[in-house]
Amino acid sequence: MDAPNTLPLSLPAIAWLAGAIGAVFGFAAQRSNFCTMGAIADLFIMEDWTRLRMWALSIAVAIIGTTGLQVVGLIDVHNTIYTGTRVPWLSHIVGGTLFGIGMTLASGCGAKTLVRLGSGNLKSLVVFAFLGLSAYMSLRGLFGSWRVAWLDPIAIQLGTAQDIPTLLAARFQLDSRSAWLACSSVAAGSLGLFALSRREMWRPAALLGSLAIGGCIVAGWYLSGQLAWLAEDPDTLQAAFLATNSGRMESLSFVAPYAYSLDLLMLWSDTSRIVTIGIASSTGVIVGSLLSAIQTRSFRIESFRDAPDLARHLVGAVLMGFGGVTALGCTIGQGLSGLSTLSLGSALTVLAIFGGASLSIKIQLRNA
Repeated sequence: MDAPNTLPLSLPAIAWLAGAIGAVFGFAAQRSNFCTMGAIADLFIMEDWTRLRMWALSIAVAIIGTTGLQVVGLIDVHNTIYTGTRVPWLSHIVGGTLFGIGMTLASGCGAKTLVRLGSGNLKSLVVFAFLGLSAYMSLRGLFGSWRVAWLDPIAIQLGTAQDIPTLLAARFQLDSRSAWLACSSVAAGSLGLFALSRREMWRPAALLGSLAIGGCIVAGWYLSGQLAWLAEDPDTLQAAFLATNSGRMESLSFVAPYAYSLDLLMLWSDTSRIVTIGIASSTGVIVGSLLSAIQTRSFRIESFRDAPDLARHLVGAVLMGFGGVTALGCTIGQGLSGLSTLSLGSALTVLAIFGGASLSIKIQLRNA
């Protein structure tokens, strides 16, 4: 980075800013009905592309903003988990597919669960608990041992970072800045053109909601990659990203933060635990959704219809927890944050999520 931030914000300030970013995300998602699973379902049930166009526009905004921060030297996407030289392709495919199936059974992904929880949906509280438990088991417990033994070792080792601009720059000996500008222009331009090519996307709720959600991804990168970056940790003498669970630069993601939220709540008196960016942003999504639901008078208490409904949500939550950790992210973590870095692994995960969700929705419609 060209202008290192040697005096990062304090941990409480970082947490409050992350919560504010999450609140904007939650408010925008609740108001615009932003939902990746809903976008896929709309295609199969009503042949309606509106919410998919919203998702595409959010990605376009995230790509443009992330590229801008990258080329001016405010962040370095190679400090994220998405752009490493190792591509665990089997983990991306299996994890993404299971996550896609899980989110259809649980009525939405991790982000939608938080939004629904803020709107009064008690089913989402159960999904939150079991998704967090499953994610924790996938990070450090029983599921994690399976993941490490059977999936993670299957990978492709590249000679450079896996983001497309770096791969193209290395292959054709291009300037890194030019490669980033070219790739982001093509990707964001194509997605933006697809998104804005229909009149329904120009409605204020859809347009502003998509812009705000994409902007939240960019804000997350700036917060963790610049404001929370310590050029030299006095203890390790190494650069450090404060208030991140991974120890690396992070933006919005809603699987692993569930696990860390449960961990913090259960070990609150342990002074080594802190409110990280992921925990704070997840909490902020609930608050933002609650504020929107109150303002629009759409807040209402909802619960399970019957025992089969409960069972579907429990299975979906467990699949999302394991799948999201295995694939290194969810529809937001990989689908927006990851894709904003133009990562190959993120693209592979998103395709797998869409495939799993599409298969699950088709089966549900056939059995309806």
